[in-house]
Amino acid sequence: MAVPFEEQQLAQKVYAALKAASCPLIFGLHLLEADSMHTLLCTPSQHRTEILAWICNCINPNPKNVKTSVIQSKDPDFQTKEMAMLGRELMLCKAEDFDLIQGHVKPLRQLHFLQELLTLVPGCFTESEVDEEGLLNELYADENRALLTHMLRPTLNPWPAHIKYFSNDKTSSVSQTSQQESADVAALLRAAGRVLKDLQSECEFLHSECQSPAVFSPCALRVAVSDLCQLTAAFRRVYETDFKDYCRRKAPPLSAATLVFQRVHRLLLSCNTELKMLEELSQASVALTEKACQLQTQPCYWSHGEKCTLPDQLEKITRQYKDFLSQPSAQQEK
Repeated sequence: MAVPFEEQQLAQKVYAALKAASCPLIFGLHLLEADSMHTLLCTPSQHRTEILAWICNCINPNPKNVKTSVIQSKDPDFQTKEMAMLGRELMLCKAEDFDLIQGHVKPLRQLHFLQELLTLVPGCFTESEVDEEGLLNELYADENRALLTHMLRPTLNPWPAHIKYFSNDKTSSVSQTSQQESADVAALLRAAGRVLKDLQSECEFLHSECQSPAVFSPCALRVAVSDLCQLTAAFRRVYETDFKDYCRRKAPPLSAATLVFQRVHRLLLSCNTELKMLEELSQASVALTEKACQLQTQPCYWSHGEKCTLPDQLEKITRQYKDFLSQPSAQQEK
């Protein structure tokens, strides 16, 4: 079955990139035909797997890295899984794309995958690939030959810098047109500025200097402390798995000062509770004061169906009490 032209070109590029990166696994092959390169790179074989493992090893050159040592493992299944994991970390494939690693998918996808991996290998694709022959053919095409002649022998040579250029009628008309366009643009900008100024005057919230202060919430503090602990624990795990080999130092320990957050939270919560109690006490005091004022000023119904204010009622009761006390003394005098 004939190999498509696009796959042939891509196989040649990938093979050239391997040669540019000095891949030792292609030394001595001397492949000249695109079909042979396509077979080497897209047909499942031990040689292809070793080439892919070498590319992954170049991407992760640290010998202490677990991924690199596993890629060099002799277990094929384990090696395939780790190379797929590396491709997932590089966002080039999924972790379960074992067929892509083993070479059981379409050749075009395999070649694109190898090309994207080789872009991460030092020494590959360092210079932009330019098709010089195609560029020359396009430059010397029949439709471009007149332009090439005009470029080699221009009819209007650049004038020296010390000669002052006087515009002719044509340039003056062009200048007038450009001035008119500039005036139109300036008028349009002024009109847009006025519209924006009117809109700004209508937006009252842009002029309000005093804004409502943020209300303290113990629940928000609890959530923030919980998020901080979770982020610290997550960073510790990521540090142990990925960053430790590069930093060469122990992971930052979780400080015991997190208990301070709990104590601060309890104190703030008790303070907030006391403030709420004081607020309720103040509201109750205001309500009692209003009720007392209402009894002093507004008349209401008392005994015997009479309607009067509290001071009038107290004055009446006092008068009756004095009359009651004065009755025995009056009888004794008789």
